[in-house]
Amino acid sequence: MARNIIKRFIPDSDWIKQQKSLKFLEGWLHDSNLWHMNRHSVSAAAFIGFFVAFIPLPIQMVIAALMAIMLRANLPIAIALVWISNPVTMAPIFYLAYKVGLAVMDTEVSQFNFELSWEWLRYGLINIWQPLLLGCLLCGLFFGLLASTFVRLAWRRYAIRNWKERSRKRQAKT
Repeated sequence: MARNIIKRFIPDSDWIKQQKSLKFLEGWLHDSNLWHMNRHSVSAAAFIGFFVAFIPLPIQMVIAALMAIMLRANLPIAIALVWISNPVTMAPIFYLAYKVGLAVMDTEVSQFNFELSWEWLRYGLINIWQPLLLGCLLCGLFFGLLASTFVRLAWRRYAIRNWKERSRKRQAKT
């Protein structure tokens, strides 16, 4: 299953607990659900990762880590899934969120010329911030719930298939 593949890339919890830079989180990092891969912790991590990927802030990994700790979800998966929004995918993701926000608010597209500067962030963002944030919230909730549901269904399907396989093997022995 994907669990074995994912475990190869996730650092060991003991290694993380020994990192001097993370000593201030020591009490929180001892929760076993943050490191175990079960249906509940992985599906919660999928929700967190996809939801936070739609938050237009540069501290997405910190937000995902805090949410994973609070909701007792798989910490490494929640942080890794935030990288769905990366420098390559960020523009299409936030444009989609902006369009969804416009559709829900039933407003017209405001004309704006984007330029990567502090001046545009100060003055140009005023025209689009409401539909953008509403779209980010709605898209984050939708795709987070979709990812969580997919993980739960895939996990269930895998468990049922394994159960049937074990049942067939037991019947073959008798």
